[in-house]
Amino acid sequence: MSKVKVLIVDDSAFMRGAIARLLGGDDRFHVVGQAKDGIEAVRLAGELAPDVVTMDFNMPGLNGAEATRRILATRPVGIVMLSAHTAAGAREAIDALAAGAVDFVTKPGGEVSTQLGEVREELVQKLLAAAKAKVRAALDEPPPVSRRAPAARTFPALPAGLRVVIIAVSTGGPAALERVITKLPKRDDVAVVIVQHMPSGYTTALAERLDQLGACRVREAKAGDKLTGGVVLVAPGGTHLELDKAGVVRLSDAPPVHGVRPAGDITLRSAALAFGARVVGVVMTGMGRDGANGLAAVKSAGGVTLAQDAQSSTIYGMPKAAADLGVVDQVLPLGELAAAIERVTR
Repeated sequence: MSKVKVLIVDDSAFMRGAIARLLGGDDRFHVVGQAKDGIEAVRLAGELAPDVVTMDFNMPGLNGAEATRRILATRPVGIVMLSAHTAAGAREAIDALAAGAVDFVTKPGGEVSTQLGEVREELVQKLLAAAKAKVRAALDEPPPVSRRAPAARTFPALPAGLRVVIIAVSTGGPAALERVITKLPKRDDVAVVIVQHMPSGYTTALAERLDQLGACRVREAKAGDKLTGGVVLVAPGGTHLELDKAGVVRLSDAPPVHGVRPAGDITLRSAALAFGARVVGVVMTGMGRDGANGLAAVKSAGGVTLAQDAQSSTIYGMPKAAADLGVVDQVLPLGELAAAIERVTR
């Protein structure tokens, strides 16, 4: 099996050396180059044709998000950000993910970390996944086209009352969510909850970014919040989110499900139990199988289930698991999901 070619980008010589040593001890990787800033990263990405890039954010001349945009404008390559665990670092990571980076890893100990070994396995797994990802799927996916719905499936009219849309998403999520949330009209009869696999702090930055882009108000959920039409709640990183029959948010630090917390399965199941046929469950791009069992619960309760298709998913893991389970009413390209949500909640 050929080795994964890696380009390392960081303005710290110490960090470049540490990452190179970490990956150099793994025979699945071959470090083909190192760049000291974003401008050099763009040049070397073109010259060396790496499979993946580890990308710092704060660099002179050209930051990580802009370097990501310029690299992806010329060729698809999996980019994994290395972010400082600060509020500013979270905002920067979300900016880069929206620009097309596949994933991120938080540096333990700040910008110049002497403890990189603590995140070795996480970095390795995310680089391997990034090497196989459809990197520009969310960015290049064409505008939606009119398509006749399958004759065998018609969506039932939902019962009167607030409609509840639950979106479960992981790798590739921030860029994909922008294509969906920004197209949803603000409606008094539709509330939305996003479950994005992210650590604490990053979901705050994600909510802030989405809030600036569309008609709906977007904010990170807090315990005791109540579902409200026209408002999108983002499950806080590191915490499961459940809904009761009154639409009130309950947060839990129960063990991870499928290795993640928050888990879409938890939120989808609670919504199905509380709201039955008024729920629309959506599973989008991401690794693993979170959301599949939750969609099964939604479907059993009479709700509608949607999933993103393989071609437009950065990682076709979660949607595939749901489709394979036979619990998805429609599998759709990313560009058609917002219109489908609007249609089935009418």
